[in-house]
Amino acid sequence: MIGVDVGLTSFATLSNGEHIENPRFFRAHEKALAKAQQKLSAQEKGAAQRAKARKVVVRMHERIANRRNKFAHQLSRQFVNKYGFIAFEQLNVKGMMQNGYLAKSIGDAASRQFTTFTESKAAEAGSIVVMEDPTNTTQACSRCGAHVKKELKDRVHSCFELTHLLTQT
Repeated sequence: MIGVDVGLTSFATLSNGEHIENPRFFRAHEKALAKAQQKLSAQEKGAAQRAKARKVVVRMHERIANRRNKFAHQLSRQFVNKYGFIAFEQLNVKGMMQNGYLAKSIGDAASRQFTTFTESKAAEAGSIVVMEDPTNTTQACSRCGAHVKKELKDRVHSCFELTHLLTQT
């Protein structure tokens, strides 16, 4: 049994404390892609050189997408083989893509693609995948269950019970 929290800094954080690094396929090839697109835009429309430059740009996008697909397929297969019950946060990725500052990183992470692949592989293998409602998941303390209001910038929660117990001993 495992819970998976997909994100941008690390691709996934598992409930057992393990972190899976975000490979950032698009970011790694962004500069080379920009150069290829500049060469394409410099070519005259209808010219043979423009067609060649267009093929280069298309191929670069294809390679990035193929690497992202391969990563998602391999990781989802590992999860399904290792765990019988997998829980994901049901994130509104389409809504998150509306954020102009994070859209490129959210698209590059392809977390929705990963969850879809995991769901389909789990259905074949007889494993269970559950999509949890993310509302107030960061507000509840995982240790004592207390509901503690936090801002979006607050990432760490110090449990009152744990702090209280440590100060008494």
